[in-house]
Amino acid sequence: MRRLGFFTLLSAGIALGAVSPAIAQGITVAELAGKTHIHGLAFDRADPSIVLVATHHGLMKAAPDGTVTPVSDSRDDFMGFVPHPTDATIMFASGHPQGGGNLGFIKSTDSGKSWQQIAPGVDGPVDFHQLAASPGNPDVLYGSYGSIQTSRDGGKTWAIAGDAPAKLIDLAVSPASPDTVYAATEEGLKVSRDAARSWQTILPGVPVTTVELTADGSIYAFVPGRGLMRATETAPDFAVLGEGPDPAGYILHLAVDPQTPARMVAVTGTSAIVVSSDAGAKWAVLGSN
Repeated sequence: MRRLGFFTLLSAGIALGAVSPAIAQGITVAELAGKTHIHGLAFDRADPSIVLVATHHGLMKAAPDGTVTPVSDSRDDFMGFVPHPTDATIMFASGHPQGGGNLGFIKSTDSGKSWQQIAPGVDGPVDFHQLAASPGNPDVLYGSYGSIQTSRDGGKTWAIAGDAPAKLIDLAVSPASPDTVYAATEEGLKVSRDAARSWQTILPGVPVTTVELTADGSIYAFVPGRGLMRATETAPDFAVLGEGPDPAGYILHLAVDPQTPARMVAVTGTSAIVVSSDAGAKWAVLGSN
């Protein structure tokens, strides 16, 4: 379990056990919060009206009306999850098998229906809690397992890139360069411009719970107590877009629709899945409209 100071990430008081039969039959996003942890989000490249939800009990999909159904029969714990930036059929993940242990680096080529281990990773099998793919070159990936590991061949082989920033929460890769990596940490937002060998702080002195980049070079970061903030890679002076969906709490995960960047989806500290259609100014629970 990862902890963020006085925030308890990924727990939210949820008791985990066997998957409820109700998940297999389709439930609402509100019901999902009481049944599992949410470890990642993404808009489905094939149908951006659908939100992919990586959970402690497998990969789910959430429809616009808030109905959640499993993508496959797998009930593995997807701690790290990221879709291929252009191919809707390809997804990457890591985490734990349902029966225990670590998954290593795994890949799906059928939109999440089935998964295969591509590599165990260094000192693996690894359990990448943070996993990121380069938007411009998806053969370049970064994962956190003690240190930062990187792959330059689509996940077939991995090497140690460098030390992970202290109290790491999230990773994202620049769309402009596969060697530029951003890290959300308890102590601020950091950037590496040498493929995770060294790090510099660009948003200091505050916890940053998630970081996301878009094709136009926008950097989105959530700071508890301030809200959702935006800067650009060429001008990293952050401005607040809005206080966020949970002003008293935080965002665990954020995804931006690559086709419509004003459209966002996030998970709050209470495991609510919320959406925005105005670049984070206002939010609503998915399926509430």
